[in-house]
Order: sequence, then C-alpha cells, then structure tokens
Amino acid sequence: MKLYDYILSPSCYKVRLMAALTDVKLDIRPVDFHPGAEHRGAALMDLNPAGSIPILEDGDLILTESSAMLVYLAAKAAPGWLGSGAAEETARVQQWLSFSNRLTTSLGAARLHDMLLRPGDITELRIQGIAALREVEAGLVEQGLRGMRFLASDRPTVADIACFPYVALAPDGGVSLDPYPAIRLWSRALRSLENFIEMPGIHRLHELKPDPHSEPGEA
Repeated sequence: MKLYDYILSPSCYKVRLMAALTDVKLDIRPVDFHPGAEHRGAALMDLNPAGSIPILEDGDLILTESSAMLVYLAAKAAPGWLGSGAAEETARVQQWLSFSNRLTTSLGAARLHDMLLRPGDITELRIQGIAALREVEAGLVEQGLRGMRFLASDRPTVADIACFPYVALAPDGGVSLDPYPAIRLWSRALRSLENFIEMPGIHRLHELKPDPHSEPGEA
C-alpha cells in the first residue's frame, strides 16, 4: 500500500496516523509539494486529476480523499475504528468525517497562508476557523455530558483522526486553542493512544508541557 505523502501536510498525516494506530504498513513516497509542486506534475496528475495529496494506492485501487483513506484502512485492519455500527454512532462518525473538510478549508487554508504565503483573506479564514473550532468544542462538551471523551463514541474513531490534525495545528494559522478546554483534553487523549505518531508541530504526549489551563488531576 503506497502513500504519496508530504511530511508537513495534515491531510497526509491523518493517513500515516491511522496506519500507525491500526498497524498497517505503508510504503511512503515523499512528494516535493513545496516548493517543487510535484503534485501538479504529469505523473501524479494521472493518479489524481485534482492535483492534490495524499494519494493512497493499493493495487488497482487509488484513493484521493483522506477521509476515504481513513475508512479504508480501518475497514481492512481494525473495523472498531469505524464505530460500533449502531445507527446513531454511525451517523455521528459520518457527520464528523464530512465536517472535517471545513477544518481543511478554514484552519488549513489559514495555515497555508501563514506558512507558505498562499493567497487568501486571512481574516475571513480565521473567522471561519474559529467558528469551526467552536462547533468541535460544543460537540465534545455534549459528548462529555454523555460520558464520552471522543467526537462520535466513548472510544476514538476515524472521526477523531479526520478532525484532529487541523485542529491541533490551528495556531500555525494564527488561531489559538486557549479558549477550548474540551478540545485540549480531547487532543491529549488522542496523543496518549498506543502507537500514536507525531508530525512537525504535533508532539507525543510525553513531550508536552502540562496544560496550564487544566484542573488539578487532569491529564
């Protein structure tokens, strides 16, 4: 299974993280996304006419959407990551998978603007990103009232992996996570998972400083 990958891409990281958590071995094919724009070259455009990465290739199957890749990896190696199968939980998983695109187009675009000087209305992107973060925070608070720590279930699912990277990297686009205690606790819960891997800007739990906003006894 081959992943066309850029180390600084949160969308590529989602797939690497899902593979690590489900113990799936990937053949990583680095792509010169910046400054080389290799993803716009003929070879990769043949695989994905949209000119984006990641691209996951498994035999004759080619996937070009990161959420589909998460579902595929889970279905092949660890179906529990898709949820319990109960109708309500399945719907929550699907809703957060769809919602994750809003994080990409707001917080992700703000990050590209600040880090790679991509054009965009940074004020509007940050407004959209803050609105999306507030929805994640509200969703996690509601889940907490049900006794659940994760977006769709009492255990992590592909929904969490789909949303986590762009939320965690929001400060790279000038959006602080300080106002969102539920998000910070959720992030720490995900970082504590066995086989969690990092990317630049997202570190393992043992490398994090204590959360100055947490209550005594909180992890």
